[in-house]
Amino acid sequence: MAFCINCGQMQADNTRFCRFCGGQQPGEQLIARLRMEAESIRYQMQQMQAQQAQQMQQANYSQQQGNDQARRW
Repeated sequence: MAFCINCGQMQADNTRFCRFCGGQQPGEQLIARLRMEAESIRYQMQQMQAQQAQQMQQANYSQQQGNDQARRW
C-alpha cells in the first residue's frame, strides 16, 4: 500500500491518481529512484554512526589512559 503525496490517504500500489483528492501520484520509475536514494542515505548514516561510535571509543580509551597515568603519579 502507498499513500497519496498530496492528501496522505492510503492508496493501492501503482495508482496514478488519488481516489480522494485526485492528485497525480509519482510513477514507478520515480518511486524506484527515490527508494534507491533513501537506501543510499540510510547506508551513509549507518557509516557515520559507526565512525562516531569508533571515535567515542577511542576518546574514552584515551581518557582512561590519561586517568591511569595520573593515578601513577
